[in-house]
Amino acid sequence: MKRPVVILVEPQLAENIGMVARAMANFGLSELRLVAPRNGWPKKGAHSAASGAAHLLEDARLFATAREAIADLNYVFATTARERGQMMRVLAPDQAMQEAQGRLAEGQGIGILFGRERTGLENDEVSLADAIITFPVDPKFSSLNLAQAVLLVAYEWYKRATGGALPFAGERRSPPAERDKVLSFFDYIEAELEAVNFYPKDKEPIMKRNMRDIFHRLEMTEQDVRTLRGAIRAIAEARRLRKP
Repeated sequence: MKRPVVILVEPQLAENIGMVARAMANFGLSELRLVAPRNGWPKKGAHSAASGAAHLLEDARLFATAREAIADLNYVFATTARERGQMMRVLAPDQAMQEAQGRLAEGQGIGILFGRERTGLENDEVSLADAIITFPVDPKFSSLNLAQAVLLVAYEWYKRATGGALPFAGERRSPPAERDKVLSFFDYIEAELEAVNFYPKDKEPIMKRNMRDIFHRLEMTEQDVRTLRGAIRAIAEARRLRKP
């Protein structure tokens, strides 16, 4: 499966590059290109920040300019948090990655430009792209960390590419309790509560119904019934042992 290429333009901090690699690996992106990273490459600290995704750093390709980094691609997105006054299509990450998926399926090479940590992409670099990706953030604080921006786009890509399936589900591991076991549980707990005079005589029927409704809403499994019954039995037996 072809994937979008992540291109960092003049990244400054080694830790940010490492965290970008980690975000890419989380969501199935594998090609990283670096444009003139400040103080050269490799950078001390990048591998530790990558936290297991160091292979992306080792395979990263270096370029002198953004123009050179995108030369072999067919379609490029530029990310920015602010309006640039350029007449380009502006897409949210999910919209952009939907389009990227279609273009990749046609065999096109897709790149995503990310700018410097402090200043982002320059206008001339944005103009190298076909469309802009921006993020629906709080306008009072719209600045995103470089790795955060990559993570948001990579997440949308992976969700589109895989159908958004979660890695695990919170499925029941015990079947729903059979009705006779539920009713037997009600009989047991009501008998124990009667033994300690829990019910006021004038409210006993309605309190029993209310309590049954509580347990019905839980849609108890067989394991639930066994556990609750065992817990109540332990409390009741401990109470009886404490009696003089």
